[in-house]
Amino acid sequence: MVDMNEPVKKRPEELRSHQWYGTEGLRSFSHRARTRQLGYLPEEHLGKPVIAILNTWSDINPCHVHLRDRAQAVKRGVWQAGGFPLEFPVSTLSETFQKPTPMLYRNMLAMETEELLRSYPVDGAVLMGGCDKSTPALLMGAASVDLPAVFVPAGPMLPGHWRNEVLGSGTDMWKYWDDKRAGLIGDCEMTELESGLARSPGHCMTMGTASTLTAAAEALGVTVPGASSIPAVDSGHDRMAAKAGLTIVDLVHKDRKLSSILTADAFEDAVTTVLGLGGSTNAVIHLIAMAGRAGVRLTLDDFDRIARTVPVLANVRPGGQTYLMEDFHFAGGLPGFLSRIPDLLHLDRPTVSYDTMREQITGAQVHNDDVIRPRDNPVASEGGVAVLRGNLCPDGAVIKHIAAEPHLLKHTGPAVVFDDYRTMQRTINDPSLNITAESVLVLRNAGPKGGPGMPEYGMLPIPDHLLKQGVRDMVRISDARMSGTSYGACVLHVAPESYIGGPLALVRTGDAITLDVEARSLQLHVEDDELERRRAEWTPPPVRYERGYGALYNEQITQADTGCDFEFLARPGKVQDPYAG
Repeated sequence: MVDMNEPVKKRPEELRSHQWYGTEGLRSFSHRARTRQLGYLPEEHLGKPVIAILNTWSDINPCHVHLRDRAQAVKRGVWQAGGFPLEFPVSTLSETFQKPTPMLYRNMLAMETEELLRSYPVDGAVLMGGCDKSTPALLMGAASVDLPAVFVPAGPMLPGHWRNEVLGSGTDMWKYWDDKRAGLIGDCEMTELESGLARSPGHCMTMGTASTLTAAAEALGVTVPGASSIPAVDSGHDRMAAKAGLTIVDLVHKDRKLSSILTADAFEDAVTTVLGLGGSTNAVIHLIAMAGRAGVRLTLDDFDRIARTVPVLANVRPGGQTYLMEDFHFAGGLPGFLSRIPDLLHLDRPTVSYDTMREQITGAQVHNDDVIRPRDNPVASEGGVAVLRGNLCPDGAVIKHIAAEPHLLKHTGPAVVFDDYRTMQRTINDPSLNITAESVLVLRNAGPKGGPGMPEYGMLPIPDHLLKQGVRDMVRISDARMSGTSYGACVLHVAPESYIGGPLALVRTGDAITLDVEARSLQLHVEDDELERRRAEWTPPPVRYERGYGALYNEQITQADTGCDFEFLARPGKVQDPYAG
């Protein structure tokens, strides 16, 4: 009699790793001999699913410094489920330290992920990341290979503390740095803040880019339930990692590949989640790139369409006013959040843990209605990111309008133009620029090619003299990105970028610019014939890289509206598995 509860198990010869280990011939003999060299017995690995653990741990990445320990928990789960775990170190992409920006190297980690998984005897993968660019990079690479995979988020750090205040990483850094420039606090306070802003391993504990993208990964269905908000140092994080190890072996036996999970419906739900969380504008670029790798077409128009249907329910800084990720976690985490918007989701799609997302969020509850708001009391009535169009951004731009001062959401002012970030830093306080609160600060040559790598320069600093007058927000426009922990009336991702001759390259100081978020418009008030005259005079900036990875990046990078992927990686086409015999 067949036991219907007996878990599905592949026969050894059905495993992808079998072609390395289980066939007759010299190559398989060599692979087995070298595995003995590693110290493993035949019964430890032969005929078992081989699980690659791709670990972005590094001594210089505070977001991931605990992942070396978490990998042991993943291995524990894999062994328990009857698999054979192998840990692979991969690029760490430390948001804090890597310059000019880890965005320059996101696609490099995606390539590394893809080629490691394809070229080694791997049946499935556990992807360990969380710092801003690591989540999309790992999932982009894994999607291109299309093996079973589970994502393990690094988890948010503990809340910061200073005197009697609870601090949010990034968000309060910007706030207090402006206070210092305004003369409201001094060096002693800043020294104290250095020790109180980031108190533990883990990524930013605001709803910045890291938390936004790990939440998107959970919404896509590639993490175990509730994984994205568990604090990095909580014992629950260890248990989650072990559960991921158990889950990936089951996925291999079921042959549930990423392509069955990363569907068009899943990406729509991820967009809905990001917008309903008031998440980072960076998620727009990353989700478009991730979808492209999964063969799903996702556009800026999809974000704007969905934004008009979903309210912001997460009262988490910086889009919200009060709470941090630990509060969000104990209020119900993403399962609780999703339980409040089931009518906006596609619930009959599979996840790594369940046959449907409906099953995954069944029974989920919200335990604090101020952290995760009910629908009749939202933080904002519609999604936290707006997509703008106009003659200054024919291919689009974005603004996180819920993090801007409301009076600036419809604003006309004269441009003050900076040709690059260094010039801006050097001259922003120059009295001769005559910058007022009505001015529109414009930064160019900070996009994908111009940055290079599209750094997080988009939150241009407000001049000191205005800070001292109490001004804390201005309209700022660039082809750069902005930290997800930042705030303000910052128009970002202007496409096409100025470095390749986009309209931003033609703006001159004194030109009037109108931002109208309700109308989704960004308009430069210069006549077309004058713009054509300026275009004829424009000359391209010098090449950023003459060789190396930077030259490859410059040749292959696409624009912000299409995800900043490499053209040769984003294009459709098959890559055959290597012959291992």
